[in-house]
Amino acid sequence: MSIRENLISQAGAAKQAARKLAKAASGDKNKALNIIADKLIDRQDEILKVNQEDMEKGKENGLSRALLDRLKLTESRIEGMAQGLREVAAQEDPIGEVPHMWKRPNGLQIGKIRVPLGVIGIIYEARPNVTVDVAGLCLKSGNSVILRGGSNAFNSNQILTNIIQDGLREAGLPEESVQLIGTTDRKAVDILFTLNDYLDVLIPRGGAGLIQKVVNESKVPVIETGVGNCHVYVNKDADLTKAKKIVFNAKYSRPAVCNAAESLLVDAEIAEKFLPEMAGIFKEKDVELRGCEKTRKIVPQIKEADEEDYAAEYLDYIMSVKVVENYDEAVEHIYNYGTKHSEAIVTENYTTARKFLDDIDAAAVYVNASTRFTDGGQFGLGAETGISTQKLHARGPMGLKELTTTKYIIMGDGQIRE
Repeated sequence: MSIRENLISQAGAAKQAARKLAKAASGDKNKALNIIADKLIDRQDEILKVNQEDMEKGKENGLSRALLDRLKLTESRIEGMAQGLREVAAQEDPIGEVPHMWKRPNGLQIGKIRVPLGVIGIIYEARPNVTVDVAGLCLKSGNSVILRGGSNAFNSNQILTNIIQDGLREAGLPEESVQLIGTTDRKAVDILFTLNDYLDVLIPRGGAGLIQKVVNESKVPVIETGVGNCHVYVNKDADLTKAKKIVFNAKYSRPAVCNAAESLLVDAEIAEKFLPEMAGIFKEKDVELRGCEKTRKIVPQIKEADEEDYAAEYLDYIMSVKVVENYDEAVEHIYNYGTKHSEAIVTENYTTARKFLDDIDAAAVYVNASTRFTDGGQFGLGAETGISTQKLHARGPMGLKELTTTKYIIMGDGQIRE
């Protein structure tokens, strides 16, 4: 069969699976999630072996240090994936919830009930943990899912999908509920855009190029997830010891993810004290800084930053730096260059902190904490489908409820409209 025929076959099977999954009992879904979690641990040696093959190919293809970190699976990361599934299983099932019901003067009872979205398509890049995270959330929320991962992680995604399908079969649920597109040919993505008779929504996870391609070309409705040009603003009233820890973690812990900080803003009043120490910490870890003219007067050895640097989502061990005169200039810089993903201020001034929370328009706004916490697992959601930076339907880490919609239910006793 052609790529299009294969995709239509998969999408048709996913649509049928979604009908069954929408009516599946919570106990059956939870059983499947826990079985899959157990299988991930039981088969971790097999997973790690396959992932190592992808890692070797990634090195041959010239992937950066940061992108290789995104691709890499370890025992602790597999344990984290399994734990995420168990946490999702332990959460309350949103399907069937009636958030509102009211009675009209004519006796009609009108309510809203929470239902699955249906068939979800996920397009993502070299992060195999996404395969498990989104499959678990889609399963618990009653949605079937078609996965299109990056070519660098194809083998890792394939074995993870096989394990998930084994768990679904063992739990008595349709294995077509979770499917991986079986080709790395880019034509598959273009075809997926046209399958609006089968798919209810597409969710892209990755860099700006991927997200904009999906948003601009898809006939299937899209939930836009986050390009993350995230800032940490070190205010003049910051605890500088606390600030150094936050800035370092926000940039260095996993630089190739969307919640990593790309830009550092520092008030001029404390810049001469703070920046040399911060630059020294980053130099030890081979993190490249690119700064404005004021920054370079304080730390002459770093590169000069330009407009592209301040707008960049590096996804690498690089960070732009700007010295700002005051709070207002910092907020204006974030407004001009931010992507409404995650923004942080470090300050001990309560009034300034509250003002920052009010002034900044982003999916997640932090006071005295790293932007790296913008994550479904860290927010107690078990996992996430992505970080939505749009304002319609969902915003921020997308957990179970964000993968549902509602329908009206109306109960009468023979009423007719006059």
